[in-house]
Amino acid sequence: MSVSPHIFVVDDEAAARDMVGDYLKLHGFKVTLCDGGASLRQCLAKDKPDLIVLDLNMPEEDGLSIVRDLKKSTNVPVIMLTATASPIDRVVGLELGADDYLAKPAELRELVARIRSVIRRASQAAAAAGPGGAAREKIRFGTKWLDIEARVLQDDEGVDHPLTTSEFNLLKAFVDHPRRVLSRERLLDLANARDPDAFDRAIDVRITRIRRKVEPDPNHPRIIRTIRGAGYVFSPDGQDQ
Repeated sequence: MSVSPHIFVVDDEAAARDMVGDYLKLHGFKVTLCDGGASLRQCLAKDKPDLIVLDLNMPEEDGLSIVRDLKKSTNVPVIMLTATASPIDRVVGLELGADDYLAKPAELRELVARIRSVIRRASQAAAAAGPGGAAREKIRFGTKWLDIEARVLQDDEGVDHPLTTSEFNLLKAFVDHPRRVLSRERLLDLANARDPDAFDRAIDVRITRIRRKVEPDPNHPRIIRTIRGAGYVFSPDGQDQ
């Protein structure tokens, strides 16, 4: 029997939290409810979920600061919920490391579909980097090393820098296609990131976030370069083609 995915639902509104939790349980998920950042951290100290559904607008500690803190130490996928759905909100969420984004009140059937999609992408990335692949394979990526098995970036001192699922998938796509110009459309396919709300800006935001982690000078990228009108290219040695 397969193990049910464990979802943490974080929302300060009890009614919304319970509604989402009950619906997820009906669809076979194991659910832990948290009323804010402090409660979430207590739960994380005891167990690691498969995914976190995180409300953006909470009075004590907003979801933006929570996800920023989370992504410093964990690669658990995060779907953020917000009362607004402007492109700016989506971009901010992506920049902070969110794996997906939904407006509140969320259509619960869509939330379930998004959860399954994000978990599936995370599982596929883990499987690709598992025992069947090269053990502890590490690839130089600018100022860091990409550990394929652990799905983290490491600096030269061996300190881990966690990646979101989408960040790892993009880096792996570049590693598998060095020195080849990859369009945004192609990157969406290679990174298995295509969904109903996939849009070019999402790729641009993720690339910007990755550049901050791997480029010696993110304002003048040499490792992941923009090819105007065509897409992006990974140059392992930082040299122009």
